[in-house]
Amino acid sequence: MTKLKLAIAGLGRIGKIHLENLLQTPDVEIVAATDPDEGSLQYARDKGVPFTTDTFEEMLGGTQIDAVLICSPTDTHADYVELSAKAGKHVFCEKPLDLSLARVSEVLETVKDAKIKLMLGFNRRFDKEFRKVRELVKNEAVGIPHLVKITSRDPGAPPVSYIEKSGGLFLDMTIHDFDMARFVVDKEVEEVYAKGAVLIDPAIGDAGDIDTAVVTLTYSDGTMAIIDNSREASYGYDQRVEVFGSKGMVQSNNNFHDSHKLYNNQGIHAALPLHFFLERYQEAYKTEMKDFIKGLSNGTMMPVDGNDGLQSLKIGLAAIKSIQENRPVKISEIG
Repeated sequence: MTKLKLAIAGLGRIGKIHLENLLQTPDVEIVAATDPDEGSLQYARDKGVPFTTDTFEEMLGGTQIDAVLICSPTDTHADYVELSAKAGKHVFCEKPLDLSLARVSEVLETVKDAKIKLMLGFNRRFDKEFRKVRELVKNEAVGIPHLVKITSRDPGAPPVSYIEKSGGLFLDMTIHDFDMARFVVDKEVEEVYAKGAVLIDPAIGDAGDIDTAVVTLTYSDGTMAIIDNSREASYGYDQRVEVFGSKGMVQSNNNFHDSHKLYNNQGIHAALPLHFFLERYQEAYKTEMKDFIKGLSNGTMMPVDGNDGLQSLKIGLAAIKSIQENRPVKISEIG
């Protein structure tokens, strides 16, 4: 069987994770990589990547490629997807596709016209626990869903320079939760009401963002979801999902290095949750890449497509508008 030839754009944390996972994947060959940093390119060469360059265009035309993984900064995603599509290459792109709804729509039209496959990197869909929640809801184990509760808290805020370029809390962090809110109950959001504050680092507020938020989503059938976010949880990476329905409730709680608990006269002692997303979603990233490769090899639909990215972006933009105007915002107002 001919191996799929892949190229990677961007060799930061997530690019290196995908590279390492793909190197362990049968029937795949990493033939090219690009990054503006020479140290990152040397990392790729040390891993056996034969062609490296500091420009995306040169990578795209420098060797035979079947698909491109775009793991570069957010402000490059739309351009790189368009260039790849016009060159006839399939694409895996980390979220978000862009921060502009109009730009995303343009890119998706280009993808459609080029007839290439596009998958968006909403990695939490590939977590086995969250998938189990969706499966139980789909199989009506909890009956008719009434409430969805999602908690997502990071162990520490990223640099302000990153926040300024990535879209801020709602379009960089909470966008995962907006996608999960759609995923676990397979319903579309109709209305968004958000409240936010700067409670952790004043510099985040100076950059025009918030670090703490609560968002209420209302689905088209009246079902509701509540999302709470924080940029800093002192005890580690807090990732929980709950769906409550007419027949019961399903919960997915945090993962731990050690599940043992010690009970004594001083209290109950347990390990902290896994520290951050690299540890928490280690297996999900592997499954995500396997499903992308499977979609390319079998010609099947991608498990997360451009529309999923579009809908999550709409929810995020509605959340921003809700805070700005201090009112619930209909998704239809966004476009």
